[in-house]
Order: sequence, then structure tokens, then C-alpha cells
Amino acid sequence: MEKLLLKDFDIPSKNPSEEALNRWRSAVTIVKNRRRRFRGIADLVKRGLAKEKIQKIQEQLRILIVVQKAALILIEGGGVGKELSDEAREAGFKIHPNELASFVRSHNIKQLKSLGGVEGIASRINVSFDEGVKQTDIAIRQNVYGVNKYAEAPSKGFWTFVWDALHDITLIILMVCAVVSIGVGLATEGWPSGMYDGVGILLSIFLVVFVTAISDYRQSLQFKDLDKEKKNIIVQVTRDGYRQKVSIFDLVVGDVVHLSIGDQVPADGIFISGYSLLIDESSLSGESEPVNIDKTKPFLLGGTKVQDGSGKMLITTVGMRTEWGKLMETLSEGGEDETPLQVKLNGVATVIGKIGLGFAVLTFVVLLIRFLVTKAINGEFTQWSSSDALQLLNYFATAVTIIVVAVPEGLPLAVTLSLAFAMKKLMSERALVRHLAACETMGSATCICTDKTGTLTTNQMVVTKIWLCENEKEVKDDENQENISGNVAELLLQAIFQNTGSEIVKGKDGKESILGTPTESALLGYGLKMGGDFFAQRREISILKVEPFNSVKKTMSVLVALPNGSQRAYVKGASEIILKMCDKMVIGDGEVISMSNEQEMFVTDVINRFASEALRTLCLAYKDVNDDDINDGPIPDCEYTLIALVGIKDPVRPGVKDAVKSCLDAGISVRMVTGDNINTAKAIAKECGILTDGGLAIEGPDFRNKSPAELREIIPKIQVMARSLPLDKHMLVTNLRGMFREVVAVTGDGTNDAPALHESDIGLAMGIAGTEVAKENADVIILDDNFKTIVNVAKWGRAVYLNIQKFVQFQLTVNVVALVLNFASACITGSAPLTAVQLLWVNLIMDTLGALALATEPPHDGLMQRPPVGRGESFITKIMWRNILGQSAYQLIVLGLLTFDGKNILRLKGSDSTAILNTFIFNTFVFCQVFNEINSRDMEKINVFKGLFSSSVFLIVIAATVAFQAIIVEFLGTFASTVQLSWQLWLLSIIIGAIGLPISVVLKCIPVQNSSSPKHHDGYDLIPGEA
Repeated sequence: MEKLLLKDFDIPSKNPSEEALNRWRSAVTIVKNRRRRFRGIADLVKRGLAKEKIQKIQEQLRILIVVQKAALILIEGGGVGKELSDEAREAGFKIHPNELASFVRSHNIKQLKSLGGVEGIASRINVSFDEGVKQTDIAIRQNVYGVNKYAEAPSKGFWTFVWDALHDITLIILMVCAVVSIGVGLATEGWPSGMYDGVGILLSIFLVVFVTAISDYRQSLQFKDLDKEKKNIIVQVTRDGYRQKVSIFDLVVGDVVHLSIGDQVPADGIFISGYSLLIDESSLSGESEPVNIDKTKPFLLGGTKVQDGSGKMLITTVGMRTEWGKLMETLSEGGEDETPLQVKLNGVATVIGKIGLGFAVLTFVVLLIRFLVTKAINGEFTQWSSSDALQLLNYFATAVTIIVVAVPEGLPLAVTLSLAFAMKKLMSERALVRHLAACETMGSATCICTDKTGTLTTNQMVVTKIWLCENEKEVKDDENQENISGNVAELLLQAIFQNTGSEIVKGKDGKESILGTPTESALLGYGLKMGGDFFAQRREISILKVEPFNSVKKTMSVLVALPNGSQRAYVKGASEIILKMCDKMVIGDGEVISMSNEQEMFVTDVINRFASEALRTLCLAYKDVNDDDINDGPIPDCEYTLIALVGIKDPVRPGVKDAVKSCLDAGISVRMVTGDNINTAKAIAKECGILTDGGLAIEGPDFRNKSPAELREIIPKIQVMARSLPLDKHMLVTNLRGMFREVVAVTGDGTNDAPALHESDIGLAMGIAGTEVAKENADVIILDDNFKTIVNVAKWGRAVYLNIQKFVQFQLTVNVVALVLNFASACITGSAPLTAVQLLWVNLIMDTLGALALATEPPHDGLMQRPPVGRGESFITKIMWRNILGQSAYQLIVLGLLTFDGKNILRLKGSDSTAILNTFIFNTFVFCQVFNEINSRDMEKINVFKGLFSSSVFLIVIAATVAFQAIIVEFLGTFASTVQLSWQLWLLSIIIGAIGLPISVVLKCIPVQNSSSPKHHDGYDLIPGEA
């Protein structure tokens, strides 16, 4: 039934089509407040206009780059100005920011040469490549050349949210009714009694508006903080002669920025130096072909990505003077895609709204017919007075208020509230959610494909073993060259110091530190431990060519010119791959011999032995080359001489084994996908609890050569994939999602992981080791690179889903009771027991306050002891219907008896008995909802008080609800149509409400699902609907 009613409200969690987005929008027919309901929803019209604007900017940029005429470049708001301010000249600057921006944007190499190249530009902006920008110059540079921030739409203030809340159509109608009521009341009853009903409605409306606005405003502030964090990129620069990490927002013109694979170019600038620097400009120009950057093509544009190589650049243009700045301004238009849960609850709200509208119309018609029949029976059909008009107005206001209560506008908004709360909490737990839907989808994850290095391990690597000159030895803390032949030691140090992507830098305290990847740093650290002099080596030997490491080749090569004039190539990387490139090896005191098959097998055994001890293995080799071997081509990849094999220890993170067990208990299978040796991967996987007795460990090349039939058979068993390429990870994810309908979360840190991150249901990028390309394609950034944090994201995802279910159960119960009670009472007695003011208060309890209480509950450990929610699972479950119908039946029976025979039951007599009864019914109804709110904290477990005192928001909402209910009844009776109640009636109201607790216990003992569930292909039990 749910699938039939909500067929138009089903969208995928990632990359929904425009047709699907338009379909559900068209299906939403009953909306009280369109501005509020669709505030967090993507504006497809704005998005379309922004897309056209982006295409126009990209086309202009392509033309400018091709034409390369600076005359065509006009900075918006004026031409290329060249008059510097006195402040700029005094600071030593000799070039205007507009002029600087113009020739960089147009790639005008002639103008660059006429200004003296990059060195001339550095002189004109008063900066040294070695020293970089001085910290004391930051402010003046920002004043003259601008800050590296992009124009953003101003954030909405509190009063904007008040104004939005006032656009509720039903509240506007009620305000009109209230004003008319005041007018008619003053005419018939005089001052001040004639004002009470109307003023009561107005006060209730403004209370609803302000509470709603406060809730929405706080949400907006949370999203603003998270959005700022998402855009923050850390950049490596040289300042005051030292390498430092700074925020992209703090970058200034003149900064010397260090770039490596996967980095985003943070602003426009000029190439200083580097090796094999390949830039992907597709995000800016739309061109898919990457561009080689060197001295002949030195221009770098902000927003582009480093696809390969490394280098240094001089920042020349920042902020809104860059094309990326203009694109960023445009990209922010249109908003983010809505989440599947938001869309589904829009559908639920629409269906319930239609039912509520029908009840409201029927209630008004019944009340009107009874009123007219009564007048006819009394012979007063032709006699109408202002009191009759006031009575009809009250009927109409009651009907409108039923619509206010019946249309659950807060359902889709509760998702946003819950997601905002979860995202803020996850941020404090070291996870940055980039896309709202990811937080929600992670709760349904059935599989996590995780990297090994840095995620399961600490990423604090150190060389602990080395095989050198046919000898294997442990590396001690006091390692030196004494036991190594001088020639071999020199060769080994050259291989380490020349062929590295790491650098040794001095900090402000004068201490040296290593900057680079953990593997590179471990090797470099070993070289320093041996007593090697990194800087002396670099001075004596010049680097001619570098082929950086990437996850496809799994090697890094460098070509150097030795002091004697000859050339030599060094290579290092995955041990099996390097070993296949070698046909010779170093032995004894540096003698080179041909490598026999037996020696190759022996080295392979050493590799496997190291790997089985959970060590990452790398081989280092060299080759003496001549000009004929190179000829401007790539560095050779064969006939190398093996120097050494090193084993690098990377300990498993504390708590990972428990986190993996928690995933398995929760029905989430964990697969390790790594580029490491299979024996290393298996050792780590066993230590983490990932590889079990029946599990399969496979290598990437074997996996990618399997047929579809073979894949269907082996994928459920795969627990470890070693020596994998990014293509293998993408293939695994695609098959898990397509062939097995898994909800897949994937971790990634490299540039080549982007396709797998994009293909997965939830892409998880590493915050420390991850490249900017990986982060941009991810849905969640794990800031501490820790697997435990991934499990926390899954736990919070489940909490979001469950919290929304709890809120829906609570709200639907209130809806059913309020609608049926008012309708039945109108039909039988001719009046509604709950007035407009009272219904508005009930609406506030069940909508904004209910969402705050139930949608922001923190997760508990029990969430990770149940299977995940499968694809296509009904949102409103049988368990929820059992609780809704059971609680509704109890409340309707009690409130119905009180409505129709309450005076006799309570033995009320006197002229005020009707007022006391109606107040008691209202009070009892509210307390039924208060205790039902407590019942809704757990839809299955009997103990609903567990963890109650750890949920401060819930306690505050319950306390505020009870306190304000007392104020309404005891002190605001004139406006709320209530009278003061005796303590006995107060106690009775609370007791009747509290009986809902044992009723809930009875209901939860009623089984609603089959005990025998089908099995998931990984072995755990499924909940119904996932099969």
C-alpha cells in the first residue's frame, strides 16, 4: 500500500534525475507553507540558470585561452587598471592586481616574458621563492590584492525565518478569522470579553510562528558552519622560509604553494618548478584533456586539479578575480539535492494532508448542517444575529485548525532537523558530512569496502626490517652504516634520498621534520637514521626527470645526473613489480651479479615472509642509463639492479577489531581493498577480524579476469582484495550494488579512487591522507582516517532513520486521535471538544516540539545489533502501525467516553461543568501525547526510559510542554477557553496519560513479523522486505 501511495516519492540517494525530482514536486498538492516546506529543497529553476551561466563562463574561458589575447580580458567593473595605490607602492608592489589577473587568465606568455618571467613577477609582488610571504605582510597583501574568498549570498537573519513561518496559508486564514472574531465579538459582547477568542488565536499563532522560526534559524546556523568547513581546504605554502599548512581562505598573492597529485590548485598562479605536472582543467574549462604544465606552459588556474606530478607555484590572483571565484558563486545557486527520506515524508505529508482536508471539510459540513437544522427546529431559520455569525466563524476556524493539525508539515522538515543535528555531532566525532543524503543512507549500509593503510592501521610507519646484500636484519633505533659496505651504503642512500616525494624541512624551532606520505617518510627516516645527509646528496646530484608514484603503476622513478656526468635511474615501489623489473642484484661489498631464477625465488620468499608479518614491502633498484635509453621518453622500466627490500611496519589502530566486530554484529560486511601485497593484507585482515575461516582473499588481477558467473559465485566470499587497482575497487562496488543490491560504502584517498567513491552509495574520503579530488567526490570526509569513525557514521545514520520513524509514529498517533475525536464529536454533539487555540498548541507539541524531542535523540549501542534497512523497505513498518493503532484506540476510547458522558463519569455539576469537562479533556489529551512521546522513544523495546537522561533535548521539551500546559490551563483560560482544574482532576489527567505506558508494554508483546527471516548472502538475518 505504501509503495502504491508513494510511488511518485521514490528517488535514489545519489544523482537523482531531473525527471524524478520534478515528478515528486508535482505530486505534492497540499502544502500549508510552500516557502518553509521547500526551503531545504533544490531550486531546479535556479539550478538550470546556474548551469547555463557556468557553461557560458567555461566557453568564454576556452576562447580566452585559445585566442590568448590580453586585450580581450576585462575585469568586471572596469578595464585593466595599472595605477597602484600609494599604500601598494610603499609596500614594494610594482604591478596592479588587474594587470596581474589579466595575463594569467588569458595565458599570455608573451606578456609574462616581457615582465621577466615568473622571477620578474615575484620581484614585482615583492616575494622570494625561498622565503615566501612574510607573516607581517599578509594584511597589506589582502588590502591590495584581495582575499581568497568567494562572494556568497548573505545568510538569512532570524526575522526572515519569522516571515517565512507567517506564510502558512492556514495560519493566515486563522489570523483573518481571529480579526473578524474580535470585530464581531466587540460588537456583540463588548470590551474586553469580545476580544478573548480572537486574541487567543492570534497569540497561539505567534507562539507557533516564533517557536518554528527559532528552530529553523538554529538549523540554518548549523548548516552554515558545516558548509564553511566543507569549503575549507588546507594548502602547503612556504612562509617566512618555512613550510606551513594554511587554510585556502588565508592564501594571499605572493604565496609559494606546493602541489602534489590530487591537490586542488587553490588560486590562479604561475609555475615555478616541478616534475611531470599534469593538470585537469575540466572543472573550469569543461575540457577533458589534461594539460602539461612546465616553463613553456606555466599558467595555473584556481579550481583545477593536479592529475599527476608535483610542483611549486606562485599565487598571482585570488578570490573573485579568478574564474573559479565566479564559478563558485554560481555553483552555490540552486541548493543541494533533497534526500530520499525528505521526499518520502513529503509524500506521507501529502497523503495525510488529503485525508485531513477531507475530515476538516466533513467536520465543517456536519457542524453547519446541525446548526441549520437546530435553527429550523426552533423556528429561527429566518432570524440571524451577529452571535450566529460568530458561531459559524468558530466552526470555520475549527475546521481550518483541523487542517493545521492534519497536514503534518513538520514531517519532511524533521528529517532536515535530525540530519542537521547528526551532522553537527558527527563533526565533533571527526566526520564531515558533505551531502545530507549520505548521513541518511549510511544507516542502510550493508557493506563497507575499506582501505587498509591509515584507515585500519595508524599510518605511523617505520622501517623495521631490511634485506640487503642477501642478508636479512632487524632495524634498530640506533641504526648506522657500520655493518654495511661503503659502496652499498652510498647506493642505498642515493636510492632513498633521490627517489622520494618527501622533503626535510626546518620548523620555526629549528628542528627538522619530514613532510610527505607515511611510506616515503618512513624510508627517508631510515636514511637519516643511517647517518645520511639529505641536503648534501641533493646538492651533489641533480634530478633530471621524475615519474611520481600513483596507484596504477605502484612505482616511483627518478632520473638523476651523477657528479661524474653519467645518468642513473632509481625506482622503488611494490616489491613484486620491482622484482620483475630487475635482472641483476647487489651483493657483498657492492658487487653486481645477474639474478638467477633461484635467487629471484629466494627474494620472493623473503617478500612473502615480511608480508606475513604484516609488513608493507618495498623494493629499491637502480639502472645506469645513457642518452639513447631516454631520448625524451619515459624512464626505463626494465633491466634494473635490485639494491634492497625493506619491510615497513604500520600497526593496526587501537579499537579497530572491536569496530569491525560491531559492523559484523550489525549485519554490515567489511571488505579490505588494498594495493599492498596479499600476505600483508591477509595478516592485517586477520588481526582486524575481517578475514575469517571461510573468507576469500584475492588479488586484483585475478578478480578483474573473472567472468560474470564466477564473480557471482566469489564476491559474497571476498573479504580481502590485495594488489588492487582503483579499477578493481570500482568493479567490486558496481557488482555489489548491481548484482547483489548491496548498499555500499567505500573509502578512498587517492585521485584514482574518485570513480569508486562516485559509484558507491556512500563515498568516504580520508581527511588526512585523502587528496582534494577524492574529497570532492566523497559524501563524507573521515577527518581522522579512522575506521572507528566510519562505524560512528553508520550508527548516526541508523539513529537518523530510527528517530524519524519514532517522530512519524508519534505524529500520526496525534493526527488520528485529533481528527477522529473532533469529527465524531462534531457529528454527535454538534461541537468540537478542542478549540482552535487548543488545537494550535497541540500542533506545536506534535510538530516542532515533537521533532526537537524525538528527531534529535543520540544513537545507542543497540542500533548496531540489528540488521540494516534494506533497499525498498517500507518506511512505516508493521511495528509502527501496531503502536499507532493501539495507542490511538486507547486514547479515543478514553477521550470519547469523557466527551460523551464525562459529566456523569467525573460527577461534574453546576454551571461551569461543561467548561471544566472541556478543559479536562484538553488536559488529558495533552498528557496522553506527553506519555506517548515517551513511548515513542523505542518502538520495540519495553524499557522506554533507557538513556532518557542522556537526551537533554528530549527532557527539556517534555518539561517545557508540561510547564506551558499548566500555564495555559491555570493562567490563560480567558484566551484558551479553559478553566482552572482541581488537583484531583490534574492527577487524573496525568494518570490517564500515564496508562499509555503499560498499554505500550502490552502492544509490544504482540508479534507483528515472522520469526523466520531470509538470509543475506553474507550470512546475517534480513529484516522483511530486503529479500
